[in-house]
Order: sequence, then structure tokens, then C-alpha cells
Amino acid sequence: MAKVIHAMIRVLDEDRSRDFYGRAFGLEAADRYEFEGFTLVYLRNREADFEVELTINHGRTEPYVHGDGYGHIAVAVDDLDTEHGRFTRLGFNPNPIKEFMRDGALMARFFFVQDPDGYKVEVLQRHGRYR
Repeated sequence: MAKVIHAMIRVLDEDRSRDFYGRAFGLEAADRYEFEGFTLVYLRNREADFEVELTINHGRTEPYVHGDGYGHIAVAVDDLDTEHGRFTRLGFNPNPIKEFMRDGALMARFFFVQDPDGYKVEVLQRHGRYR
């Protein structure tokens, strides 16, 4: 059986991205590999083995175009309201909290935030299938 292990995003500024993902989600560099022309940084936290792989292409100065195919990465938290307040205090400008209903019952409570390169991250309240 296949196991999903990471999602890769291309970023312009390693320090800025590591700072955002560290302060927002507690992700720290598990490994960092520098190659000729690019660097790979694998971020994770103690809660999960899943990693965010940052790819930094040396010499790149123009922002990446996400196209119309990229959606988002999602994380689940214990207390959505507390996290929304924390993100606001950190200056991350999260979108308002929304509720998603299905058949008259709460399916999800969530908000979106964007990282320094404009990638969307969905922050969900642990509930139902979102654990």
C-alpha cells in the first residue's frame, strides 16, 4: 500500500518560508540538501510523518505562477478559534472562519491562510473525517 509522505512547493525565500511554516504550524527542518542549482528542505513536526518539501531554485527572482490546478494543503488543529486568533496576532491575515454543512450537519469548520509565496493552506477544526 502506498503511503503519502510529502507535498513539494517551490518558494523564493527559504528563510521567509521556514519562518512562516515554523510559526504557523510548528514545522521544523528535518533535513536540508543543497545541490548545484537548487536546495531541498523537508519540514515536519512531531505529530505526523507527512512533510512539506520546500524547493528553492537558486537565482530565481520571479514569483511562481500557481496556475489553475493547485488547490491547497490542509492541516487539522484542536482549537480552530485559538489558532485563528494566533494567526491574526502573528500578522498572517487568515481568512474568516467558515462552516461547511452537509445534510443539515456540520461537516467542517475551517479558515484559509496563504504562505509567503501565495500557497493556500486550509486550517480545519479536528472533527469527523478531519483528524
